[in-house]
Amino acid sequence: MALSTRQLGFIKDESSVKIAHGSIRSSKTTAQIIDWLRWIPNAPPGPLAVVGRTKDTVGRNVLEVIEQLDPRAIRWRPGAPTAVIMGRRHHVLGANDQQSETKVRGLTLAGALVDEVTVLPESMFVTLLGRLSVTGARLIGTTNPDSPNHWLKTKYLDRAADLGWSVWHFTMRDNPGLSAEYIDRMEREYTGLYYRRFILGEWVAAEGAILDRWDPDTMVVPWADMPPMLRYVAVGIDYGTTNPSAAVLVGQDRLGRYWLVDEFRHDPGQAPGSRLTDAALSKRMIRWLLDEHHPAPTEPVIPSVVADPAAASFRVQMAQDGIRTRPANNEVLTGIQHMASLIGKDMLRVSDRCKGFIQEAPGYSWDKKATEKGHDAPVAVADHSLDAARYALMEDYDPTSASGITGLD
Repeated sequence: MALSTRQLGFIKDESSVKIAHGSIRSSKTTAQIIDWLRWIPNAPPGPLAVVGRTKDTVGRNVLEVIEQLDPRAIRWRPGAPTAVIMGRRHHVLGANDQQSETKVRGLTLAGALVDEVTVLPESMFVTLLGRLSVTGARLIGTTNPDSPNHWLKTKYLDRAADLGWSVWHFTMRDNPGLSAEYIDRMEREYTGLYYRRFILGEWVAAEGAILDRWDPDTMVVPWADMPPMLRYVAVGIDYGTTNPSAAVLVGQDRLGRYWLVDEFRHDPGQAPGSRLTDAALSKRMIRWLLDEHHPAPTEPVIPSVVADPAAASFRVQMAQDGIRTRPANNEVLTGIQHMASLIGKDMLRVSDRCKGFIQEAPGYSWDKKATEKGHDAPVAVADHSLDAARYALMEDYDPTSASGITGLD
């Protein structure tokens, strides 16, 4: 496949530090990898590194792509701390590993390929830059846009000319491998913040409503009118002591649409003395789990129960009472994006039994104070059923899909 003009321009750019930013599926990483493979034979001697949020994401986003381009170009196994690319040994570093920054401090690097720069801790990125001291060393990075107050934007990209860096902006139309139909579908799916960041590739602040396409008139369905569920995905549990505790059952119908089928909720603030011990709350929740959740006479089996990872004591109590749980995937922003994506694709419905979720959804908003500090976070108020639903929906999240929705990309 021929490369786009934008890809060719990026690859021919010989700057010592260059960053490709922009929309999802815009061919940033492909251009980065081709550029890296083209540069390695002429790279100065010394250690090289491939860096990302985790070793798994480095493997999925970079090393597996190299294997697809040319299996002869790489020797690597998933989870390994090193890979051999074009005959050169590379350190594979995940930014969530505290030891990685220490390891970077001990290296004198000849080059670094960085996947999704914005998800790295600033301290690690600064350390990485400081280790590129070999003459002719390069850093080639990619990222999707984030907050305009993010440290990468304010301290580096906005000062790129003074620093001698090169910054390239990509959109999906710079990717020659995408059809017009696919681009149109992605443009329809995303709204608000996610449209501007992931489709237009803009660095915009998170503000206002998070679920900006939430429409109870079309999305809330009477419990008795729900279609049969093909399967249940999971029950998500958000645990509170003085705050409400909630559990939400997520299912999927034969058309692939996700449903918030049923909800358990206990609010200790509703009446004096209504706070429950872990044992009492566990018994009530298990009684709800064993109850009927759907008007159809037969139901699929609930495959898993996932709970807030911070709720260790409650998970122990539920295990003692006979229900084993797993820690939920609590990547908050990814979970929010996934939920918003389902709504944008008209792939989410909510039964009227999920009263807590229905009440919380309209007020779910971005935290202005977090935005001012350069990162995104929801206001942590009235979000208990929302969190429970997010935990359950993340059980079906597909990180290899542009939308995150299993089987739709």
